[in-house]
Amino acid sequence: MTGPDPDANPETQADSPPGTPVAQTAETVEALVRGQIAHALGGRRGIVEAAVPTLVFTALWLTTRELTPALVVSVAAAVVLLVVRLVQRSTVQFVVNALFGIGIGWFFVYLSARRGGSEEEQALAYFLPGILYNSGYAVVLALTCLVGWPLVGFMVGAVSGDPTAWHSDRQIVRLCTKLTWLLALPCFVRVIVQGPVWLGGQHGYLDADTAIGALGVLKVALGWPLQLAALGAMAWLLGRGRTPVRATG
Repeated sequence: MTGPDPDANPETQADSPPGTPVAQTAETVEALVRGQIAHALGGRRGIVEAAVPTLVFTALWLTTRELTPALVVSVAAAVVLLVVRLVQRSTVQFVVNALFGIGIGWFFVYLSARRGGSEEEQALAYFLPGILYNSGYAVVLALTCLVGWPLVGFMVGAVSGDPTAWHSDRQIVRLCTKLTWLLALPCFVRVIVQGPVWLGGQHGYLDADTAIGALGVLKVALGWPLQLAALGAMAWLLGRGRTPVRATG
């Protein structure tokens, strides 16, 4: 996903130094958006780094039923990945994102403990931020489409030099609206699937351990695999057209 962009000018790519922003090499809106998304994902390694802490937490909780060790070891796993990144002098963005997610989860666990929640309720609280985040992100993306200013359009604006110039081109607005809906779709699916499981575990409709195990598996299964499916659909859509970037100026 981080290889050369087939829509970009081969000569421009060949002459571009490593780390050159996509905005400087992309010649079409489709190439720009595809490149920006690929850069944001971090490739296969970024996917693994995002999944490891959740897998470690879920596995340890289900096997030991000890919340604190599960949290500590999941943080330790992320820190090891961070150290490896630092030693290799590569970007730490994706590991830091994972650590930030663990930190938010830990904070929700703390709040649950302060309210007198059981260990099962505290473990369930670890997964609540992800559900809330996806709910909020889905709503924001949907609203940007509904009001006619799809979020993906601002990626185009980053190239034109005017963050709103792209909005005057109806073709670009339609393209960016479709892409933004595709970007929102995984968030909607996660909330629709994970929300009832979390509520069931929280209110006793499901066994707590079953709910926690299911949420751990679903968090990974509906994470990058679902995101990649959505991005595949976006790539297919982007591959159908070649809208010049200069049309946004």
